[in-house]
Amino acid sequence: MVKRMIIMLVVAGLLFGGIFGYKAVGNFFMNQYFDTMPMPVATITATTVSRADWQPFVSAVGSFAAINSTELTTEASGIITSIQFDNASAVAKGQLLLTLDDSVDQAELRRLNAAQQLAELELSRLQTLLRDKGVSELDVRRRESEAAQAAAAVATQQARIAQKTIHAPFDGVTGIRQVSLGQLVSPGDNVVALQSLDPIYLNFNLPEQQLASIRNNQPLTVSVDAWPGQQFSGEITAIAPAVRETSRSVQVQATFRNPDHKLRPGMFARVQMDTGQSKEVTLVPQTAIQFNPYGNSVFLIRDEDGKLTAHQRFVSTGQSRGDLIAITDGLTVGDQVATSGLLKLRNGAAVKISDNEQAMPTADPKPTPANQ
Repeated sequence: MVKRMIIMLVVAGLLFGGIFGYKAVGNFFMNQYFDTMPMPVATITATTVSRADWQPFVSAVGSFAAINSTELTTEASGIITSIQFDNASAVAKGQLLLTLDDSVDQAELRRLNAAQQLAELELSRLQTLLRDKGVSELDVRRRESEAAQAAAAVATQQARIAQKTIHAPFDGVTGIRQVSLGQLVSPGDNVVALQSLDPIYLNFNLPEQQLASIRNNQPLTVSVDAWPGQQFSGEITAIAPAVRETSRSVQVQATFRNPDHKLRPGMFARVQMDTGQSKEVTLVPQTAIQFNPYGNSVFLIRDEDGKLTAHQRFVSTGQSRGDLIAITDGLTVGDQVATSGLLKLRNGAAVKISDNEQAMPTADPKPTPANQ
């Protein structure tokens, strides 16, 4: 029994040993084949590192706001008797826009005017009698007080009547009116919005790091979605004195002339302004960069004994514009780098540069989408 068990174990050991040995020998030769197998030539596109002058600039986004903007309301209650403006129409400062029924107030004003005239006549008569010693000075002073009170009552009533009208507080453009003729309005009811459109403010925020590169009266340009392809010029007119602690940003305000009213309050704007002198930068297409957490790199193309090979090189990148990116360290003008097919490359890989221009990635600092 023991002898049979030993024989069975020996046979099993030989069987499994043969299987594992065959597997190990097969893996050895397979690895040796792949290690010595020549890499296929990778077809790529490439470009030469160039140099250009770039004007440093600051970009931001902001919103336009009217220099003067208000929602006109009534100070008194009453029925609207006339509306002296059209929707979305230009009005001048002081122009009459709306009147309420003031017939009762006008009648009261006439009564108060009559009372004032009587008080002034009584005062004049007593002043004449005072010169002849016909009345006491106290009676004259009392009449002077009554005349002053009558005049004050007239002024109060005139102010009350003035509250039954609405005048434009500044030059601007009206919105869509919220009232109609014959409507009874109460104090505080919205009548119409009034916006001053020329000039117009632009409010935007910049990081505190940009404070040293901006100043009052500095020119800037903006673009808006409503007018594609058109640039609007203005200048910085105010810089907030404090930096916001929550965002570490500073609020900036610019002013734009707007005679044709193309810019409207609330409109979104993209801001760009030049800062400092232009400087030379080393450029490559962004498609040539491999962006990695441990560092950005490119594949440098070298000619080794008539064969083109790719070699990975780490670089330091700077500002990007459109399809291009600045290289601050790692490349020199004239170096040739791969711009496509980077996933197929590794150090020392043989490459072939495609001559198909359509396969070449774009390298435009101001690319324009095909749908524009």
